[in-house]
This record gives sequence, structure tokens and C-alpha cells, in this order.
Amino acid sequence: MLEAVKEIQFKVNGDERGKLVVAEGLKDVPFNIARIFYIYGADTESVRGCHANRKSEFVFINVCGSSKVKITDGKDEKVYLLDKPYEGLYMPKMVWKEMYDFSQDAVLLVLSSEPYDAEEYIKNYQEYIREVRGNE
Repeated sequence: MLEAVKEIQFKVNGDERGKLVVAEGLKDVPFNIARIFYIYGADTESVRGCHANRKSEFVFINVCGSSKVKITDGKDEKVYLLDKPYEGLYMPKMVWKEMYDFSQDAVLLVLSSEPYDAEEYIKNYQEYIREVRGNE
């Protein structure tokens, strides 16, 4: 499952006036964007996420500062450093994620394929493992 996680390089446009990065759904992002949210004000001790989603796909973009994203599918684990505003991390559904080690100025923008639905979140890691192993 982790092989479906992909780093995305967005095109940077700009000149001496500044830079502009565009992320279009179904073009630069591999799904239609249904929801956008962002995390800011977290610190190096904060851990966000700690869940998996049954339906939602995501793209994470650190538009300012840096953070790390640790992902697992119950077998393999990988950590990504997000520190460039023109790079994103695509995550398919049913991947456990934890975001942490936020720089003081971090703003982590998240694009989602689904509107918010509390019922699709798996917040207990053991329950996640049972569901993932049941789908194998």
C-alpha cells in the first residue's frame, strides 16, 4: 500500500515579484479536491493526525516552514520531510499518518478528496491494523 504514496512536484511560476504555485484537482492533484484545511501553530512536540481514513485521499503541502509525516500500512513505515512549498505528498486511503516536528513557522496545507465525515476516521491503531489485515 505504501507504494501508492507519491511525492508530487508542483510547477513554480514567478519572477522578481515572487513565486506562484498552482495545484489543480484531477491535474496536478490525482483527485477532485472536496476539502482544504491547514495546520499551524503546532510546535516540535505536537503530533497531529494519528489516524487513517477509509475513503479520503490527501495531498500534504508545507506551504511555510517544515514538518515530518510518518506513514505506515501496518507492515512498512516511512517518514517524509515536507519543507518546500512546491512539493506535496499524495496519500491514498487507509494509510495511518502522523504529522510532527513542526517548525515554528510551519503551515501544513492539506487537500482532501472527501468532505469531512467523522465516521470514516480510524483513530485507534489496533482497530486500523484489524481492518487493514481484514482487507488483505
